[in-house]
Amino acid sequence: MAREWTRLGHNVMIVAASHSHVRTKMPSLNSSFTEEVIEGVRYVWLKTPGYEGNGYRRAINIFSFVAQLFRFKNRIIEECKPDIVIASSTHPLDIFPARSIARISGAGLVFEVHDLWPLSPIELGGMSRSHPYIQFVQYAEDYAYRNADRVVSMLPNAEQYMRTRGLSHRKFAYVPNGIDLQEWQDDVVELPQPHSCALARLKNEGKFIVGYAGAHGVANSLNTLIEAAEKLRDQPVSVVLVGKGSEKTTLQKVCVEKKLNNVLFLDPVSKEVMPALLERTDVLYIGLQSQPLFRFGISPNKLFDYMIAGKPIIQAIEAPNDIVCESGCGLSIPPEDPAALADAVLTLSRMSPSERESMGLRGKQYVIQNHDYRILARKFLDAVCSK
Repeated sequence: MAREWTRLGHNVMIVAASHSHVRTKMPSLNSSFTEEVIEGVRYVWLKTPGYEGNGYRRAINIFSFVAQLFRFKNRIIEECKPDIVIASSTHPLDIFPARSIARISGAGLVFEVHDLWPLSPIELGGMSRSHPYIQFVQYAEDYAYRNADRVVSMLPNAEQYMRTRGLSHRKFAYVPNGIDLQEWQDDVVELPQPHSCALARLKNEGKFIVGYAGAHGVANSLNTLIEAAEKLRDQPVSVVLVGKGSEKTTLQKVCVEKKLNNVLFLDPVSKEVMPALLERTDVLYIGLQSQPLFRFGISPNKLFDYMIAGKPIIQAIEAPNDIVCESGCGLSIPPEDPAALADAVLTLSRMSPSERESMGLRGKQYVIQNHDYRILARKFLDAVCSK
């Protein structure tokens, strides 16, 4: 979004924590307030402590970031002079310094919701509603809905929940995730040699490659993919998982115990290598656990990367929005159902290459028409700038 807004002539500053579990590379800091320009976008990194997982250290990181925002708010205002302030963290706690910055600078305040907190740690993490941290996060969420001028979410059905927490009518706007077409039109960056050799070997052996690229976490339901691979062990099918995460070691142990020679784990690759990686697969898998939280919709970045790659997709997610089905770019199956997943793999493997190519191209065309960030960036601005 920031790249597109910059290209449209806007001055954009992203203020972020120096440490985040979603990054593979952390910024280098020379002070508690470090500035740099990346791909034309101005970044300010506020120094925060490191952490792993979802324990108390992550909470310390969150509170540290909020405190640093308050500490440096006057400097941020002086250097940016914002017309719009967007609170856009996973958690809602940055709404407090964001509102303070907006009020001092006379700017509009936008609350952007990626995940519904505290519902996410309650329903996915099993945390109690009476936990002090959860109660404070709930207060922050309610505060955001009451005080933001606009609320933008990538979850299409989130408004119905937000209205129960105090969101006023006509404040809500839906803007999903998307893709930067330029990243897929530039010269392809070659795969690292271990990845290239491993995938070439599978192709030479005549294997039908089912790919997964992304986080190896509990929510990604990769155990279902491993169980499906077990059912396909006598078929010319190989499952290739690229990435890292808390569940990777456990999944690898399961494959060793079950002697699954048709499952291959590879190290994560950088974003610019993703086109070359996905091109080497035949079908791509995306799944999530069966969770009531997804009743508000989904918008996973991974799905749009898969679609722009022009590959057929097997989606194992239960949610009200299903663009795999809507676009006709693959098969949608129930979540956490290894038998259904194995059947879907066999169904696609028995199609002709031209049939799979047509299926993948439908997804590519759909994402270009509906999820290009050049379109979404304007949609976002139109939403937050409207009265």
